[in-house]
Amino acid sequence: MHCKHFLLLLSCLVGISASNEVVAQSGENTYKQVCVSCHGTGVLNAPKFGDKAKWAPLIAEGQVTLTAHAYFGVRGMPPKGGNPNLSIEGFSDALVYMVNNSGGNWKSPDAKTIAAINKEVEARKAGLNKK
Repeated sequence: MHCKHFLLLLSCLVGISASNEVVAQSGENTYKQVCVSCHGTGVLNAPKFGDKAKWAPLIAEGQVTLTAHAYFGVRGMPPKGGNPNLSIEGFSDALVYMVNNSGGNWKSPDAKTIAAINKEVEARKAGLNKK
């Protein structure tokens, strides 16, 4: 039995939300593998994990905008957090993890939100290509 299936079965038995747990673990793992090098220390003025004051204006941009701009690359942050193989879903879950530990309350994006993020990424690409 795959781990995810086991967690779903376990959630039915004990009443926990395995899918949210899996997403939280996935976001945390991606944070630890990709994001911590900058967001753990504040390198290049990156908002540090847990710093509510630094994250507040970014969270206020909204989940779609912040995710798309950060995924594309913004300020001193490289595209995809510097991991060219990071999917939008994996990136989004890591950002949700950071936001939710820094004063926000975001949910893992559903298909509609992922589509909106991708649309914003494309708009950002198009806007930068015009210059």
